[in-house]
Amino acid sequence: MKHVFFIRHGETDNNKFHRLQGRGVDASINETGREQANAIAEVLKDYPIERVIVSSLVRTLETATPLIEQSKALVEEYAELDEMSFGDFEGCYFNDVKVQIHEVNEQWMDGDVDVEIPGGESPSQVFERAGSKVIEILENAEEDHIVFLLHGRLIRILLSELLGKGLKNMHLIKHQNGSINHLLWNGSGFEAVELNKIDHLTALAINE
Repeated sequence: MKHVFFIRHGETDNNKFHRLQGRGVDASINETGREQANAIAEVLKDYPIERVIVSSLVRTLETATPLIEQSKALVEEYAELDEMSFGDFEGCYFNDVKVQIHEVNEQWMDGDVDVEIPGGESPSQVFERAGSKVIEILENAEEDHIVFLLHGRLIRILLSELLGKGLKNMHLIKHQNGSINHLLWNGSGFEAVELNKIDHLTALAINE
């Protein structure tokens, strides 16, 4: 069995002010995000983390840095694990596009997961590029404790499929900046140990 952790990156100012990022906005984490990064490392200090996987977006590596320094783990970066492209919505404040986003979300929840965000990606496209990379990494990994430090929507897409819930139910996967999902991989499937672990964040007075 491999212990696999899917962790959302720390807070950025865009997260704080409800501005959509996606694949095309490469924002750094803020002070709260750095505190979250330290809290993540503290939670995982008793696990022999051997490998940390990040996307090509800087907020994931910045969040992973305390863990990497603590564990001396190998770090690898893959663009296939970037956040979903939010296309025309990237850089927009959520309230300015919430009607359009709601319309797309309704189609996804109805099972139309091939529907693309205007100018962006569909859930099925994202899983095709990212899910295959995750499985490829795990199938070839010798390590037994692996962290994927990734993005919110991407984690929803990955976990909904990897845990057999289906992409139409990805909205049921809860998360916030710095939350930890702990899974077991047996070589052919996943079992959830703990999803959306956030107790390490409560001391930071985070309400996102």
